[in-house]
Amino acid sequence: MAGDKTKDGEGPSGGITYDSPYYLHPYDYPKQLHVNEILTDSNFGDWSQEMTNFLFAKNKFEFVDGTIEKPEKGSKDYMPWMRVDAMIKGWLTTAMEKNIRNSVKYAGTASEIWSDLNERFGKESAPRAYELKQKDHFYSTR
Repeated sequence: MAGDKTKDGEGPSGGITYDSPYYLHPYDYPKQLHVNEILTDSNFGDWSQEMTNFLFAKNKFEFVDGTIEKPEKGSKDYMPWMRVDAMIKGWLTTAMEKNIRNSVKYAGTASEIWSDLNERFGKESAPRAYELKQKDHFYSTR
């Protein structure tokens, strides 16, 4: 039963339960598109917010933010982690324009992809945010 857990995300027989970050639903597959628009050079803020919401809903955001680190080979969590990371990489890359997808295809983990995208596109929003804040300040002091 769902309530018969021995520890977080593990059932009485040691299997992965639905509330574990290692759980993948039978209908999950890597080429699913889970955001309304694919990532382009100009929509990272909206795209990342939507993808973040999706990953939180799926209990998988800790894989991209690095909280759940890659276990050592031979660890009991190694293969479940590899399966989930491969699925997330599929979800991320399916939701990207081809040129962006090609630029991250050699990343080793979903966390590396997420970090790379934040580094490349997240900084573009900082000057724009500053510009908007300055305009808002200008108009509020008039």
